[in-house]
Amino acid sequence: QVQLVESGGGLVQAGGSLRLSCAASGRTSSIYAMGWFRQAPGKEREFVASITWTQLSPGYADSGKGRFTISRDNSKNVVYLQMNRLNAEDTAVYYCAAKRTHLVRYDYWGQGTQVTVSS
Repeated sequence: QVQLVESGGGLVQAGGSLRLSCAASGRTSSIYAMGWFRQAPGKEREFVASITWTQLSPGYADSGKGRFTISRDNSKNVVYLQMNRLNAEDTAVYYCAAKRTHLVRYDYWGQGTQVTVSS
């Protein structure tokens, strides 16, 4: 099992920045990749960004390209999502997730952290 704990959410003005953190614990050796997802009120959960655990290869949804950066601190088993130039459409609960294979499905999920962007 892998446990994931997100932090770093909050209220920010449009144009501002936030950095989300996701601390992984447990069987981290089983992780193939980690990702960030978000769910806005009344909308389905959507992919934001991902990073492979060992090769650190990133991937981004179009909504975050050029604004969001995903990274990993190897020594701390923490994955970050740096979000810049935030706008109201970025308001959502952000979830961290981990998967054990290259398949699409994610196996482990965090509880989520709220990000609210005021316009």
